[in-house]
Amino acid sequence: MLLIKGGTIHDAVKEKPYVADILVKDGKIQKIGKNLSAKGATVVDAAELQVYPGFIDAHSHIGLDGYGIGYEGSDYNEMNDIISAHLRGIDGFKPMQPHLRQAALAGVTTVNTGPGSADVIGGTFVAVKTVGRRADDMVVKMETAMKCAFGENPKRVYRDKGDSSRMTTAAKLRETLYKAKEYAAKKDAAKEDPTKAPPYDIKMEALLPVIRKEMPLKAHAHATEDIFTALRIAKELDVLITLEHVTEGHLIKEELSHEDVPLAIGPSMTSASKWELRNRTFETPGVLAKAGCKVSIITDAPVIPQEYLPLCAALAVKSGMDSFEALKAITINPAHHSGIADRVGSLEVGKDADIVLMDGDCFDVATQAVKVYILGEEVQ
Repeated sequence: MLLIKGGTIHDAVKEKPYVADILVKDGKIQKIGKNLSAKGATVVDAAELQVYPGFIDAHSHIGLDGYGIGYEGSDYNEMNDIISAHLRGIDGFKPMQPHLRQAALAGVTTVNTGPGSADVIGGTFVAVKTVGRRADDMVVKMETAMKCAFGENPKRVYRDKGDSSRMTTAAKLRETLYKAKEYAAKKDAAKEDPTKAPPYDIKMEALLPVIRKEMPLKAHAHATEDIFTALRIAKELDVLITLEHVTEGHLIKEELSHEDVPLAIGPSMTSASKWELRNRTFETPGVLAKAGCKVSIITDAPVIPQEYLPLCAALAVKSGMDSFEALKAITINPAHHSGIADRVGSLEVGKDADIVLMDGDCFDVATQAVKVYILGEEVQ
């Protein structure tokens, strides 16, 4: 057992912080309250500390990228198959890379990581803790979303292999989803008549949770036109969708405020390295949050190192975002975005004991994480 005493708690539920104790047992938060005690518990004096939920990134490629070893160690993009729905992020995840520990020590305790944006359909993301030796033991949720991509990346990668325009990208996604609907219908019919079962197709099987609205498309879209195309196709095919990057979202805040679609904003701490990033700004998450959108702030690691997730939120606050909205944007909102809010994202009884003790405001760049706990165990 672990007992954290007297810290100032920012639980990502109540807007105002409060002083209380947190009792942890078997990796879960058992109690939050005043004057708690527990025989045999390890007691941590947090009287001078700020206590936060473990930070969460809704869109990362950490563990699939190569750390200090270049392209040879990179596994987050398949460059030979523009429709790669059958790929699973967990199969490329390398749990013992050093930047995972760096993230954990900075308070980033859960990441939603997976394939990049080279392909029209890239495969599934996986939500994992940032400590562990075996990927299977780190999983919070095995398949959180199916990655798809719009804009410049598929055009660039497949320019000489069958995709040189936004129209082609949209057409390939639409065609594949329609085929998946037909495959699903045949599978359903085969429950009554096995002779109607279609031949096994690994890509179509991977898309069944999308077609059945059990898993969203995770749509890479920077520019306004790509955002609207992603929404158009999701409505046409009646599938769930989250929007990723949303670089120009501040330009269409009114439209997005009516969509009720989760938005993952970033990475903003980069140069405008391509045309579709020319309007990037740290004002975007604050503008969209004020418009009533469901906003998460992301690093897109390794584009921004994973440990700088709180810094990205701090820069959004500096650019006008409400500080409580910014806290939610790196805790409970990405938990909902990733379908794991039943376990992580806030300091509440019954949730995973992913807890960060800091020596000041998490949005102060001089603040350090003093202690970080994942499932009640201190990160060393």
